[in-house]
Amino acid sequence: MNVKIDDSWKKHLSQEFEKEYFKSLVEFVKEEYTTQRVFPPGGLIFNAFNKCPLSKLKVVIIGQDPYHGIGQANGLCFSVSDGIPFPPSLKNIFKEIKSDLNTEIPKSGNLERWAEQGVLLLNATLTVRAHQAGSHQNKGWEEFTDETIRVVSREKESVVFILWGAFAQKKAELINPHKHLILKSAHPSPFSADRGFFGNKHFSKTNDYLVEKGKEAIKW
Repeated sequence: MNVKIDDSWKKHLSQEFEKEYFKSLVEFVKEEYTTQRVFPPGGLIFNAFNKCPLSKLKVVIIGQDPYHGIGQANGLCFSVSDGIPFPPSLKNIFKEIKSDLNTEIPKSGNLERWAEQGVLLLNATLTVRAHQAGSHQNKGWEEFTDETIRVVSREKESVVFILWGAFAQKKAELINPHKHLILKSAHPSPFSADRGFFGNKHFSKTNDYLVEKGKEAIKW
């Protein structure tokens, strides 16, 4: 099966594309895009992988579902395209960056600038129906993205995994803690940001670790 994904990822994930669960997932997703309004646009489903090749990867941030509002999802977790108002979680992420690093809040919520520096912005589920959160969960995406996390843990050294909220924190069992830095806190959602997301200093902690390991810091 020919999935359009960066070659550095394809090398390690191509066996997934031949498995029955993935073939069923592809049929489901094709049918959904044909009969429903689905996000992100089809060409951006694997945007997180294509903007952040495995060879450049330094940081992984794990989300759950793409945004399901019109024009929001662009294939990168927590990110929106240029000109789209910031969703609440993204507003809180930018507030924490400002507090942590004493930088100004950016004009755009498009996080491609992070991805291009080596931040994999990975949703556990890569597609969603418009206005129906969680509508593509448990169809096979999670199996594929769990394997992605295992590949990063196995193939890379000294990666920072940023796990916000209970859902993302469950992914810690897929990561080798002796090789990588795992940062956990509450989710940036308005429902939980005051319970440990604000003040987590994950952005400075990430950069301190990268520099300590001889890597370039991320310009958040």
